[in-house]
Amino acid sequence: MLWGIVALIAAAPFVDAATPHAAQKFFADYCVKCHGPEKQKAERRFDQLPATVDQPDTLGDFQDIIDQLNLGEMPPPEEKQPPRAEIQKIVELLTQQAAEGRAKLASTGGQTVLRRLNRREYLNTVGDLFALNMAMFDPTAKFPRDQTVHHMDNIGDALKTSSYLLAQYVEAAEAVVEKALGQPPVPAPRTWRFTENFQQQPELRHSHGKVQNFRYMVLYEGLHSESHEGAYGPLLAFSEGVPADGWYEIRVRAEAKNRKNPYDPRVFGNDPAAPFRLGVVPGNACIGPLHHEQPLEPSLGEVTLPDEKIEWQTFRVWLDRGFAPRFTFPNGPIGARQNWNRILRQYNSSFPAELRKTTGIVEARVVVQRHGFVPQIRIHEVEIRGPLESTGPTASERAIFGDKPFAPERTREILTAFAKRAYRRPATTEEVDRLMAVVTKRRAEGRTPHEALRDGLKAALCSPAFLYLADPVASNGRGVPPLGSQSARPEAPDPKPSSLPAASRLLSPHALAARLSYFLWSTTPDEELTRAADTGELISPATLLAQTRRLLASPRADAFVAGLLDSWLNLRTLGDMAPDRGTFTRYYAQGLQAAMRRETQLFTRDLLDRNASIVRFLDADYTFANRPLARLYGAEDAVPAESAHEFRRIALVDPRRGGLLGQGSVLTVSANGVETSPVTRGVWVLENILGTPPAPPPDNVPAIDPDVRGAKSMRELLAKHRDNPACYECHRKIDPLGFALETFDPIGAARTTYAKSVPIDTSGELPNGQRFADLAGLKALLVERKGQFAHMLTERLLTYACGRRIEAMDRPALDAILAATKPNDYPFRDLIEQIVLSDAFRGR
Repeated sequence: MLWGIVALIAAAPFVDAATPHAAQKFFADYCVKCHGPEKQKAERRFDQLPATVDQPDTLGDFQDIIDQLNLGEMPPPEEKQPPRAEIQKIVELLTQQAAEGRAKLASTGGQTVLRRLNRREYLNTVGDLFALNMAMFDPTAKFPRDQTVHHMDNIGDALKTSSYLLAQYVEAAEAVVEKALGQPPVPAPRTWRFTENFQQQPELRHSHGKVQNFRYMVLYEGLHSESHEGAYGPLLAFSEGVPADGWYEIRVRAEAKNRKNPYDPRVFGNDPAAPFRLGVVPGNACIGPLHHEQPLEPSLGEVTLPDEKIEWQTFRVWLDRGFAPRFTFPNGPIGARQNWNRILRQYNSSFPAELRKTTGIVEARVVVQRHGFVPQIRIHEVEIRGPLESTGPTASERAIFGDKPFAPERTREILTAFAKRAYRRPATTEEVDRLMAVVTKRRAEGRTPHEALRDGLKAALCSPAFLYLADPVASNGRGVPPLGSQSARPEAPDPKPSSLPAASRLLSPHALAARLSYFLWSTTPDEELTRAADTGELISPATLLAQTRRLLASPRADAFVAGLLDSWLNLRTLGDMAPDRGTFTRYYAQGLQAAMRRETQLFTRDLLDRNASIVRFLDADYTFANRPLARLYGAEDAVPAESAHEFRRIALVDPRRGGLLGQGSVLTVSANGVETSPVTRGVWVLENILGTPPAPPPDNVPAIDPDVRGAKSMRELLAKHRDNPACYECHRKIDPLGFALETFDPIGAARTTYAKSVPIDTSGELPNGQRFADLAGLKALLVERKGQFAHMLTERLLTYACGRRIEAMDRPALDAILAATKPNDYPFRDLIEQIVLSDAFRGR
């Protein structure tokens, strides 16, 4: 795309009479050799050029060429190089031409994108509207996966609305409203006690019955084994779960056993120095067996247990109706099912002589459980009390009805107030009339006033005004079109550019509030932000800035951090290509996947809270880690064993580790779980750090060079691949970046050799001739190009914030953001604030 655009420029008119000739000569001297009648690299010819530039796509092409010349990426270093002064002159000419083209196109403006809520936004929004705890409730479970654009899941033109999704919206609305307002009355608190007959799962029934007659529950492993055995401790006698949604107190009389044992720690995989942790997760027998993993099992709490001492532990947890607590061993061993026979064989002499020839896993369990010293958590007694808050209106009732109880005569008042919150703006009289028509119809069919109101609320959740983020001003005050109209149908054509004059293209206060809230909280505006929109004060830059800072300071901005990292770094796919269990056991035994994700989130949140420079993403001398992750990084002593589960800021002494390129999340998501590829990781850096993704390989070029005979290493193999002229142009940019990252294996552990002790060479040379010896050297060069990184990250942030693709028309806004933040080395929070204040964010 980049150099093909030069064709659009070479024949375009410039400011003075000498300009066209100078531009034509420049391209003839330095470009046509590879993009002319005899050769068309990237399928581009510069000898067939249009005469004018008057389209948005062409404007984008102009800007791409300017960027490539400024970066020194073209012409390639092996080709004839123009003097710097000549490049500067051409850049100035092209910049002026781009500005003139932008001015011509300004009357049409950018594209107004009508976008629907994505899945995570829908989930957060209904939770806030109805004051629901969503930890065990997911009405979007059947929604199709949101389509992404460059990993982003909130791009309007990609979020299609299919007929299947429309049907799921109806089912979800039914589930949400009935859960919030259709539940039976909350019963009075009661207490359940469990002191015996602790059945767990079929595989353990024989051994537990024979060894201890089910006197206590036993947890043998963590949650990351491939085949669970003693990972979950369910209360099978309480499989029906709690009678109502609410808070419950759970008391557990438990002990940690055999943390210190005579066996090789490698048998179990966990950290023997760390005290055992007891956890609680929910389980629902209607979803599946309680001793198996379930789709929704958030951690409800954890405590540290003392060794060899029975004590009461207390948890206060939220449980949905029908869910029961299940006990877990978060930092427990891995592979309990395989360990029974392994321990019996490996430590055979430690068992009674008459039992040493025991064979088969069934009897091996009995022998090892009775005579061995397997690390475990024993639970002797459980007490559950609740629901703890059983009087007065529920949180959902307060959210919908307000301070007064429901009465039929309040129906319109309630629907009007709810519609304002759901639609993120005051509802029109006609919109409320439509909701009331649903209520009237249901009443005529024999529904009670309360049931009819609930159907009116469901209708609001199926309204395009709720499902779509839209500014009614953009639709001449009529709101968004109804579902079933052309713009709401699946695969509807992209919206046409707005023809409104520039002064009228600012978002309304309520639309601006919604954009800000979904950018930073991924949910609907709260009361304070809505009030600022109601009064119109939000359009004031000072008020907008104050609200931005308030939202960023809230813990709810963690949703921004998680959403951004999933969209920018593609962390939502972490674990999709799971590391090989045989080779990378510690990835599972020590819970590294969750730790890696948490590290990157904490690192990013810290930059935000301190308003630190985004350059720290490129290199830093610290990170955030718990003990298992610190061990992976060679810094185990930085986190004490007694607080192994806690994340803390740790200093890094290995210069390879600082910044994103040394973090396990990035290194794992850029590998395939079995091996690493310099090409895959190099492309990842080009795309997510430098913002210059390579073009897809030509169809006629195989993934591996057809002649790799004699290659002894990955470097040699790729060198042969680059011998193919069709591959050279991209691989000279990709491979050096990937070679530097070969210093880490597929889960981010440092290494110096491949298999069979083949040494790893991490040196490389960038296309501009800069050389580095290792990853630390590469990061130093990337820091020198921090302006390019800042441009990439700002464009990603702006895309994420606006929910649309950034166009060439947005370039002045992007440049202004960068100019405002450059003097202080691009502080992260300042960057976000400047994005919110930009014309691109505040405009439709």
